Amino acid sequence: MSDIPLSQPDQAKDEVPWWRTAVVYQIYPRTFADSNGDGIGDLPGITSRVPYLRELGVDAVWLCPFYPSALADGGYDVDDYCNVDPRFGTLADFDALITVLHSAGLKVLIDIVPNHSSNRHPWFVEALGSRPGSAARDRYIFRWGAGSAGDQPPNDWQSQFGGPAWEPAGDGQWYLHLFAAEQPDLNWHNQQVRADFRRTLRFWADRGVDGFRVDVAHGLIKDLNEPYQPWSRLSDITRPDGSHPLWDREELPEVYREWRQVFGSYDPPRIAVAEAAVHPTRRHRYGADGLGMAFNFEMQEADWDPADYRRVIDSGLGDLAKGNTPTWLLGCHDTPRVATRYGLPRQDGGTAQQIARQWLLTDGRQPSVDPTLGQRRARAAIMVLLALPGSTYIYQGDELGLPEVPDLPAEELQDPMAIRSKGKEKGRDGCRVPLPWTTDGPSFGFGPGPARPPQPPWYGEYSVDGQSTQRDSTLALYRATLALRRTLLAGDDFAWQDTGSDNVMAFRRAGAWLSITNFGPRSFAMPAGDLMLASSPLDRDQLPTDTTAWLRST
Repeated sequence: MSDIPLSQPDQAKDEVPWWRTAVVYQIYPRTFADSNGDGIGDLPGITSRVPYLRELGVDAVWLCPFYPSALADGGYDVDDYCNVDPRFGTLADFDALITVLHSAGLKVLIDIVPNHSSNRHPWFVEALGSRPGSAARDRYIFRWGAGSAGDQPPNDWQSQFGGPAWEPAGDGQWYLHLFAAEQPDLNWHNQQVRADFRRTLRFWADRGVDGFRVDVAHGLIKDLNEPYQPWSRLSDITRPDGSHPLWDREELPEVYREWRQVFGSYDPPRIAVAEAAVHPTRRHRYGADGLGMAFNFEMQEADWDPADYRRVIDSGLGDLAKGNTPTWLLGCHDTPRVATRYGLPRQDGGTAQQIARQWLLTDGRQPSVDPTLGQRRARAAIMVLLALPGSTYIYQGDELGLPEVPDLPAEELQDPMAIRSKGKEKGRDGCRVPLPWTTDGPSFGFGPGPARPPQPPWYGEYSVDGQSTQRDSTLALYRATLALRRTLLAGDDFAWQDTGSDNVMAFRRAGAWLSITNFGPRSFAMPAGDLMLASSPLDRDQLPTDTTAWLRST
């Protein structure tokens, strides 16, 4: 293995912007904590749990959408970008939450959803009531239907959630929605759209928000010039050349340079991280000169395999050479839980993500999952990520080792992916089940009443209270790892370490400590060094299978 070039190895920690090394905790407000017993998490519920976040040891939180919404897509269908859904609280509740988080030393990122609004947004209501070609319709993407009567979609493009990407407007025109029909795509060639989102960024930055997670950041600019490309040619959305008509267009950096001017007008400057499913060679386009960072989704898709991990790490660290910060995550609100993915048997022709999605279609019956194996690997994996240069994002509940809930009743499913795909996808509800805070109670401490989606009877085993008293729990490991990480951070330097085994991956940080992971089927002799922490108990001087250890050089 070869060394990665050093990058600012001697930069003092207090000179590094907070976001370059931050551990960010993702909160899905609906399922984090419910303060009033209506079964829906809310902002006061989050405020009540800030001491937990501080004890966990994270640096920042990312709040998923809390805006007024019909919740057709979990809040990513936004009615009003500058307000709070009454089910979640009020703007005063938001201000109080920001104050408490900042008092606890935590930064705050919020979701911004610029690719589409909801179909209840005042702009879209006005567009449907306006004539074709009007200024109101130009804020969205309307096109004339095909066929002599205009009763067919303009083309055969498909929604990301299944079914056609076009919905009739009732007058011969159709509107584009790359996601749910309740999420009409905005026209980012329209200057009023651009100006309004800059105003929205300022609205929240003025209220103390430190940064933004940009939803579908790679989808804003689209090429709808005719002739339309057939859908059969558009399946690969991560093209390396920017030629896809819907994703990762060459014009996108212009939008984000405008946003950068807004961010730079604050002291300290605000930042953003892009949700951009793009080719790895194009991830840098969303970085330093624009939003600041882009998620490295390659790690989320990686199998528990040393070659896969090395490839993804090299790809992510390549961002450093382009002036960007690597941004790592194992899971989020859109993917099956990490502990479940890593507990499923590998199959030819499918990634861990794909196998997990097929497993969900059987309500978790086939193939058989090994929860102990999944937990062990998930614990080892987070120690790998937290040893890497850059920032790391943790999805709520992963610090508890929560598994996926695969067998939610059909009537409880809310994800449009499940509904629109007509059974081809189970959807994402199984990773969004409300958190268990206590070992018993009507909703395991989530709130004073029942939770939705409903929690399984076994959920209390994974509760915060239950794990807080266990020295070897997953929660205890997260707390210990995050505390130790704070003492070890030192620049971006990184070097692969040869272990003599293809099954054992190791790298050195700051020239003084080593992260080593055993992916193989047998124990591995530990190298020299003082053990600081391990994801599983060691067997004397042997590193067990599916285990990560951090060693200080002697």
